[in-house]
Amino acid sequence: MIDYFALLGQPRRPRLEAEALKQHFLVLSGQHHPDRLPEAGPLQKAQAQERYANLNAAYQCLRDPKERLRHLLELERGGKLEQMQIVPAALMDISLLVGGACRKADALLKEKSEATSPLLRVGLFEREQEQVQELTTLTKRLEEHRQDLITAAKDLDARWSAEAAAVNQGLLPRLEEVYRLLSYYERWLAHLRERIVQLSM
Repeated sequence: MIDYFALLGQPRRPRLEAEALKQHFLVLSGQHHPDRLPEAGPLQKAQAQERYANLNAAYQCLRDPKERLRHLLELERGGKLEQMQIVPAALMDISLLVGGACRKADALLKEKSEATSPLLRVGLFEREQEQVQELTTLTKRLEEHRQDLITAAKDLDARWSAEAAAVNQGLLPRLEEVYRLLSYYERWLAHLRERIVQLSM
């Protein structure tokens, strides 16, 4: 597994300064861009392309809070995280709420696709707007929970130590919990936003 923190010359920790990370990536990607080797042979070009692709993958991973936590946990634990399929009991109410809102939106989208006359489509417009408002309200609520988790990751980062591996090991269970909760919220937010876009078309 490639250590994306090391590849981008960043400290291995839960939080990174977004602008500093971006600037460092731009410098490295400029230095290692395959176009900088116009006279290189096929092997050198392939190596340069691979390094450039790895730099891009590292940046995409580390700039995203959830993906950065996943990568950090995998590096610290020495392997891939197990996938969780069951929604935790504490999130069941929100899961049911999101599922219900998505089913309601899907039913309205189906009704809209089957409406053949412009008059019927106009009649659906007000219901679409109400549904978009409901989904938007729920999205804002989930965004607040997501932001709370980002704050929790920042708090854990403040306790993270470059020198004290034992301290960091003690933080890993909570970091994994934050990562898993972020995964649920981001998945639900993606579902809601997709329905908002479809209803707004």
